This record gives sequence, C-alpha cells and structure tokens, in this order.
Amino acid sequence: MRTPTLRQMEILNMDRAAPVLIRTYKEEHTLEVWKQDRAGKFALLKSYPICKYSGKLGPKIAQGDYQAPEGFYDITPDQMNPQSSEYLSFNIGFPNAFDQSLGRTGSFLMVHGGCRSVGCYAMTDYGIEEIYGLVYEAFQGGQAKIQLQAFPFRMTTANFVRHEQDPNASFWQMLKTGSDAFLETGYPPTVAVCDQRYVFNLLMNTNLDPSGPCPPDINVIPNVATAIAAQPGQPSMVYQATDPFVQKK
Repeated sequence: MRTPTLRQMEILNMDRAAPVLIRTYKEEHTLEVWKQDRAGKFALLKSYPICKYSGKLGPKIAQGDYQAPEGFYDITPDQMNPQSSEYLSFNIGFPNAFDQSLGRTGSFLMVHGGCRSVGCYAMTDYGIEEIYGLVYEAFQGGQAKIQLQAFPFRMTTANFVRHEQDPNASFWQMLKTGSDAFLETGYPPTVAVCDQRYVFNLLMNTNLDPSGPCPPDINVIPNVATAIAAQPGQPSMVYQATDPFVQKK
C-alpha cells in the first residue's frame, strides 16, 4: 500500500484491514474506494481514474455487446485473479440475479490493469495495484464480500435532467435509489431482486424470486432518520425505485 493512502486512512480514522466498497462512474471515468471507519460508517478513501471502459452509457445486455456492466455486484475472494493476463484483476460478478432475471448474458467482466477493454473497467497497472491491494486486505481482515456499485454517471439531479430522454433513464433511476440509500446511511445497502427490479435494505428476511412478484408491503419507505435512530448501526429502511425499469423479453 502506498504511503499517502495509508496516511489518508489514519486521517479518516480507518483500520488498514477494514471493509471496503467500490463505486464506478462511466461518464466521469472514475472508480472510488470507500472504506469503513472506526465508527462503522463508510467514507471515501480515494478516487482513481478509469483508463478505459468499452461501450457507452447503459447496462450490459448480451455477450459480445462490449458494454461494461451497470448495477450492484458482489466481489468474493474466489473472484480475485493475481495471475491475470492484465496484470491483476477481479471479476465484477456479472450477471447478478437482476441481470439473470432479464436474460442478460456475459462473462469474465473485470476490473483489471492495462488500458484496453472489451466490457471491463481498465485501471492501468499502477491503479489496479493499489485497488487490488485494498480489496485483498479487506478480505484478509474478514470481509466476506465487497459491494461494487457501477453507475453510468454520478447520480445527481443535473445529470438526470441531461439524460432524461435516454431509454435507460428508468433503469438509472432504480440505481439512484440504491446509491441514495448508501449515501444517506453510510452503510452498503443490502440488495435483493424481485419482479425484475432491485430492492434495497429489505426489512423482511426472506429469499425473493427475482422474476416473481415483490411482497405487497415492499413499497413502504420509512423515514431514514427514524429508521436509523430506531436501530443504531443497522440499516433498516426499504428503498425501491418509483419508476422501475423492466425489459420486455
């Protein structure tokens, strides 16, 4: 780990092996590593330039479309590849349950070194070396899985106004719901899929059918401040997109 990054951890009151979370933004060509501080909240540790991603704004739909994925993904230790042909890499986890419910296909979608992409996020060797190290040390510290939130752009009102005519606007609004859940609470949202849409921080502890109907009371969205006060340190509110994107098969 590079010395400036270690110093930043000290400034932000973070343990070196504390959990991390990754956020990517295509339009801004930026990958962020967020890390849990000693108070339990996640804060931005460092931003890295994305050297190259292939395709355009919008989700990956099918094998061979050269699109880099957008959505909420999990990275586990077995997705790490220290012997990558692109120096170092880890698999994003595409397709996830949401992608599979829509019949989306693709494989070996990575964050890796170098500066070429066929559906991946290429960070250069210099960039991936530190990112890979942060992910690896979080796993060594006991984190079971790392959430990667992949967005087309920063989820701001101004950006949504610029892209309001895009056919992916409703899908992006669903992603914004998860982004807002994270930023408002400081905790990675729990992610589930039902009715071919993401739902976040679901109150009920049950396995949902990604293609089946959502529970009838899932639209209840408690006040964020009240929910946090009721269960300190535990994200407990339900978020879902108000205008969910459903792709017709």
